[in-house]
Amino acid sequence: MRLVGLYLALFAFWLLMSGHYEPLIVGFGVVSCAAAVYIARRKDIVDHENLSWYLKPKLPFYWLWLLGQILKANFDVATRCVLPGNRIDPCVFRTPANQDTSVGVVTYANSITLTPGTVSMQTWDHEIRVHALTHDGARDVLGGAMDGRVCRVEGHTKDGAEDGP
Repeated sequence: MRLVGLYLALFAFWLLMSGHYEPLIVGFGVVSCAAAVYIARRKDIVDHENLSWYLKPKLPFYWLWLLGQILKANFDVATRCVLPGNRIDPCVFRTPANQDTSVGVVTYANSITLTPGTVSMQTWDHEIRVHALTHDGARDVLGGAMDGRVCRVEGHTKDGAEDGP
């Protein structure tokens, strides 16, 4: 069942990215996605932890929220670069990553990096080292909103309790 889910996710992504729907081109997509799934199965890299992220119903809502955060951070960085008097005060800090899976921690770290003004530098044992352009950006990350949202996508709250309906 995981392989079918992986195939469907890959093929849907392929269709969205290709933009071509002629039978020959779609046939190439069918074959290439099937080959990718076959290789993934042969290399034994399809496991429950990785594939389950494709099937999370809360994931699209997280992506929308993250897009808003990216736009907000873009505006902040742009105004700091263009307007006089807005200081850039870089700092490096550590933030906890309360996710249950390695996929969750990586998603959180990548989300930090996608948000302009912050970059995840290193991850280890449920902790991420982050570089931020400003102390305000550091406070946003340390506030835990993004961490909590990634935990909820996993189906857990920060303390590990099951997320309610």
